[in-house]
Amino acid sequence: MKYKSTRSKTPLIYSSEAILKGIAEDGGLYVPLQLPTLDSSLEDLSSLSYKELAYYIMSRFLTDFDEKELMDCINYAYNEKFDTPLIAPLIEKSGVHFLELYHGPTLAFKDMALSILPHLLKTSMKKQNIHQEVIILTATSGDTGKAALEGFANVEGTKIMVFFPQDGVSNIQKLQMVTQEGSNTFVSAIEGNFDDAQNAVKSIFNDKQLAEKLADKGYILSSANSINIGRLIPQVVYYFYGYLTLLKEAKISKDENINVVVPTGNFGNILAAFYAKKMGLPIGKLICASNENNILYDFIKTGVYDRRRALHLTTSPSMDILISSNLERLLYEISNCNENLVQNLMHRLSTEGIYEIPDSMRQRLKDFHGDYATEAEVFEAIRQLFVTEGYIMDTHTAVAYSVYQKYKKQTGDTAPTIIASTASPFKFGKDVSKAIGLDIADLDDFELLEKLADAAKVKLPAAVIELKTKPILHDSLAKKHEIKTVVENFLGGR
Repeated sequence: MKYKSTRSKTPLIYSSEAILKGIAEDGGLYVPLQLPTLDSSLEDLSSLSYKELAYYIMSRFLTDFDEKELMDCINYAYNEKFDTPLIAPLIEKSGVHFLELYHGPTLAFKDMALSILPHLLKTSMKKQNIHQEVIILTATSGDTGKAALEGFANVEGTKIMVFFPQDGVSNIQKLQMVTQEGSNTFVSAIEGNFDDAQNAVKSIFNDKQLAEKLADKGYILSSANSINIGRLIPQVVYYFYGYLTLLKEAKISKDENINVVVPTGNFGNILAAFYAKKMGLPIGKLICASNENNILYDFIKTGVYDRRRALHLTTSPSMDILISSNLERLLYEISNCNENLVQNLMHRLSTEGIYEIPDSMRQRLKDFHGDYATEAEVFEAIRQLFVTEGYIMDTHTAVAYSVYQKYKKQTGDTAPTIIASTASPFKFGKDVSKAIGLDIADLDDFELLEKLADAAKVKLPAAVIELKTKPILHDSLAKKHEIKTVVENFLGGR
């Protein structure tokens, strides 16, 4: 399996090199030359554990890893760090199946991929005979940052730098990052939003002069964002796992189509579901759920991507994004792998803030349905599910649940449906508590979380409890134009 850029006919490379580079030299994203197909029946696959399935799927993408190398990465990733041996339980409530992707150490779906990425990266370094130190540079809208920090902390041969919007994450998300231990970690808030952070990080990756300067000091840059193909491939696994769980439990019949609903801002999580469908997983509709930053809804509806709009800060901050990086990989697929067209669209987005895809590409968006939920609808969705089922979901999952209810009403489609449940409700406890009507006046963050746990009759996760006494280790604040200088200063001590 070889990989290439979405933007040009770059030299073809193996997965280990694509994982190390993170982003192609022309600014494009790495994609496989062709998506693998299944050579086992879904019935046979349904007997596999999560780890076994991860090996089956990932070995088809990472063909330059031998069996031991890949199994070692998988075993290091999906172990007792997760609070259930199932790794991703599937829970049925109100006729829909919630794929709980938040049972890892940072209570968010990013753990599903960021628990394994450091091990894929270390193995890739050995395979490529890289003896430099790898600098992981990441912008985050909340969850990626902590999951990446957790994964890379004290990993030999790496340093990790994370930038997050000062006012664009929840208090718990912020605490998780600024208390991060590890001699190789650096965390900074920025004055600006996620897109500002992401654009600054992308510009650093495209800065050839800086790359040379860092190389002279013995560093190479890589990314832990979902622009890295090593982040995206592990996410494909859990859509297969969700489907196969339904099959194993006889909730669907052989080859029956299901729908998948994904709350997404950067488009990586739903792109993984699209890849799973292209590989042969029987998915009918891919339902793309947005919050009030409904740029993806507009794109799916009209074929026009227009980022020239105000960014709304919502109660689902991980989706407060106007530049959906992974959409570029979808553009590549639906343009019949037309690198020149993708390059042109990305140039227009960068210079004009808008592009429109041709009708031929719009026709290939038919697998997708887009909609969005207002803040009021998010709160109502949380309240409704709690009242009817006693089940609490976080604000991002509530976006998906609200959009799914609308989809069902509009279309009458009653196909079995999986909702990607992307974060623990305790990461966004204040808003979840308000939604279900708890009186949280005068309670601090941790008191209200205890009250929420009591109301839902569940245990407060240990990862939240330990935050209460952790010291603040990172207090840096940078302006968006200072990020490059901050990176150079952090690495300049060598």
